[in-house]
Amino acid sequence: MNKHSLSAEARRKTILSIVLGVICVIYVLPVLTVVINSFKLNTYVKTDTFALPNAESFAGWANFIKGLTFGNYPFLKSAGYSLFITIVSTALILLCTSMAAWYIARVDSKFCRMVYYLCVFSMVVPFQMVMFTLSKTADTLKLNTPWTIPIIYLGFGAGLAIFMFVGFVKSIPLEIEEAAAIDGCGPLRTYFSVVLPMLRPTMISVGILEIMWVWNDYLLPYLVLDRTKYLTIPIHIQYLKGSYGTVDLGATMALILLSIIPVIVFYLLCQKYIIKGVAAGAVKG
Repeated sequence: MNKHSLSAEARRKTILSIVLGVICVIYVLPVLTVVINSFKLNTYVKTDTFALPNAESFAGWANFIKGLTFGNYPFLKSAGYSLFITIVSTALILLCTSMAAWYIARVDSKFCRMVYYLCVFSMVVPFQMVMFTLSKTADTLKLNTPWTIPIIYLGFGAGLAIFMFVGFVKSIPLEIEEAAAIDGCGPLRTYFSVVLPMLRPTMISVGILEIMWVWNDYLLPYLVLDRTKYLTIPIHIQYLKGSYGTVDLGATMALILLSIIPVIVFYLLCQKYIIKGVAAGAVKG
């Protein structure tokens, strides 16, 4: 390779780095804006949105204190509901969809293929098409509480999960399961002892994606839950209003920051598992 080729390659990498750097700044800017404004007085959030806090506009921890103590509904209670719904919904999705995907992948029948295609089709159906019918059905079946809404999340999260699990299960050699059957393992024991450990990379990837979706979801809990009794974090922030509908943007930004910190930390700690899961599926598939 001559010097001219090396120079062109270096310029290409430099341009690519600049473009990717600009894209990263665009993605990070909204988060930085929230962080900056969470420490500013409400007046300056409206007038100097992108300015850094100074001696005049700095509010300290007042916004966080006001956000946590605002109104008669404690923020920690909303956080507890969000945490419960997220954990239970994700656990249901992972267990039920992985078992269903294993059955679909191993039983070659028209019924299984139809179920698989319906699950894939559900991924492209806009939520707005079904939200009003869903709200009425949830009220009729008494699914409008934090203890029952995970069932609804299971239905909406099944499409992506089954799609990913089926692709991975098909890459697992069938001889491993046949050997387990010869050793006397029934279907349940084969699944939990043989199949489930091999599904670990994809299960972690699906789990991370589902956790981030359920934790940040606003529309489904807003439509389904009884908002006089149960508020998740996104709904709690939306109801952070004073008299005459005024909104304290400083306190709102503070609560938004508190709500996104767990997701950001969780994603940073687990992003390597997403890469491993996708790579494993790509290699084996």
